[in-house]
Amino acid sequence: MAGLEGVEQPRQRGGVTATRWVTAIEDEQAHKALELFGDPTEAEVLLPSRPESAATARRLTHTVVVRQWALSAQLAESAVLLVSELVGNAVRHTGARAFGLSMSRRPGRIRVEVRDPSRGLPCLLPVQPLDVSGRGLFLVDELSDRWGVDLLPRGKTTWFEMRVPQRHPPQP
Repeated sequence: MAGLEGVEQPRQRGGVTATRWVTAIEDEQAHKALELFGDPTEAEVLLPSRPESAATARRLTHTVVVRQWALSAQLAESAVLLVSELVGNAVRHTGARAFGLSMSRRPGRIRVEVRDPSRGLPCLLPVQPLDVSGRGLFLVDELSDRWGVDLLPRGKTTWFEMRVPQRHPPQP
């Protein structure tokens, strides 16, 4: 972990049992998030503009990528990191009461969108190795295949796309 070099980390206890328990809790939290806020693949999900909403957006993203779309855990990890960055920007920099999250899958790619009511454009800044903030869009730029901002009459949508394996129809 960054900043914790030389500090002993607690060991995992219980092996497989602990892993299953954590997974069950995560599944339950993801299921509750889908019930409470909705499915971002069906319609835009509105989340309150609070820091804790980033966790909800991450859960929703992970659930959609892994469970609904059956894509790799590695792809889900990247998508979760990027959605967290976009949500963080919407919460920190827009002054909005809420933001929207939507996700779509098309042949060969997924797209994740975060909509907020601010028309202020995000800015990709140069990043230095020792910078402790300002890396969000740098990560989006590095890990996504494409990203951008669409201005709306009242706000903007910041989005990213990632390439994914194409679905093949079952063979007879």
